[in-house]
Amino acid sequence: MNITVAQLRALVATVDHGSFTAAAAAIGVGQSAVSHAVAGLEREVGGTVLRRGGTAAPTPLGDRMLAHARSVLASVDALEAVVRPATARGTLRLAAVPTVCQGLLPRLRDVWAVTLPDVDVQVYEGDDDEMPEWLEGGTVDAAILVDPSPAPPGSVVVARDEMAAVVRRDHPLAGSEALTLDDLHDDGLVAGGGGCEHQIQRLHELAGAPYRYAHRVREMSTMFGMIERGEGVSIVPTLGRVMLPPGLVMVPMATRLPRTLVLSGPMSRPWHPLVRALVDAV
Repeated sequence: MNITVAQLRALVATVDHGSFTAAAAAIGVGQSAVSHAVAGLEREVGGTVLRRGGTAAPTPLGDRMLAHARSVLASVDALEAVVRPATARGTLRLAAVPTVCQGLLPRLRDVWAVTLPDVDVQVYEGDDDEMPEWLEGGTVDAAILVDPSPAPPGSVVVARDEMAAVVRRDHPLAGSEALTLDDLHDDGLVAGGGGCEHQIQRLHELAGAPYRYAHRVREMSTMFGMIERGEGVSIVPTLGRVMLPPGLVMVPMATRLPRTLVLSGPMSRPWHPLVRALVDAV
């Protein structure tokens, strides 16, 4: 097969942006160029890779190709950055969990805006489990990983925080010095919001207690809404304090569980030079 980088870039951009028109604007070419690139790719692979009509979406064949295409493009971008003049300029995709996006990234981006003014850092928000997948698959160039073991070579610790309970401000235990898991289970534990479930499970392990919860959600906004309505309490990282609605407060946990947040590039392929620039800047 004679698949080209332009064809793979057209495929990924169309999937990411939902149409040939939006993909063309994103990669700076005409719509016909994107359409012809995708058509050429389909001829090379012998099948349809995108569903036309409405929002463009990958076919089963296109979906199987997508992760490989992202990985190839990430490597090509890294190669291009190496052979260009050594100037920190360009776009870099950075993934982080919600509490990091809200509680830490604004400060880091302020630093990078001063030290790397020509670098555009695009933020991808996801869960703990998605960070390494996106990073190694080429969806993103860098990620802020939670407690990686081992930490990837060349990575840097950018922050540490710990887990804390979240209760209503008028909760009888809101003024406590620390809360136990038993305290929280009395009200019903809302677990899983914002990708913090691994840490909640670890707290149960440290306490020698079975992991149990009253509700399990995905979004922190859902979790905070349930707590505000008196439907339970939860545990989140202290970086999430900036996300709390006015009616909620954080209370330390009796069992301390710190998190280490590490800025890194991938382990399975060379880093994009801009990742090294971000690491050096912090």
